[in-house]
Amino acid sequence: MSASPLGTRSLKLQIGDTEFNTDVSNVRITSQESDSDFVSFADAAAGGAREYRLVCTATQDPADPDSIWNMVWTQAGEDAEVTLDPYGGGEPSPTNPIIEGTVVISEPDGDLLGGEANASTTAKFTFDIEWTFKAKPDLITGA
Repeated sequence: MSASPLGTRSLKLQIGDTEFNTDVSNVRITSQESDSDFVSFADAAAGGAREYRLVCTATQDPADPDSIWNMVWTQAGEDAEVTLDPYGGGEPSPTNPIIEGTVVISEPDGDLLGGEANASTTAKFTFDIEWTFKAKPDLITGA
């Protein structure tokens, strides 16, 4: 039995022991050809080495010591365990696979704090995250 196609409201992001669903939008795992001076024969046979990244947009919250913004400010260069639960079901299973991996926290190129004025009372300043996974993330099905 196959799970339903992914919806746009269920995904959960956990970094370390903290869930960040209220702080992030536009969460993605991207893949691109690795920019490496060394390509092993195994990499070449598989079509080339790949680099995987966690990419998302997060709210800026310097006042919250547990915010993603503070994580970037204080822990850039450190490793962090990441869990993506695309279906939001919690425990991994064949119909609720989750993705786990280790990323390197890094500061973004470009905006880190602030942005344009907005008349909305609910608008928030955001910044973009692009953290590189140390290896291809694992798909966990619990099976």
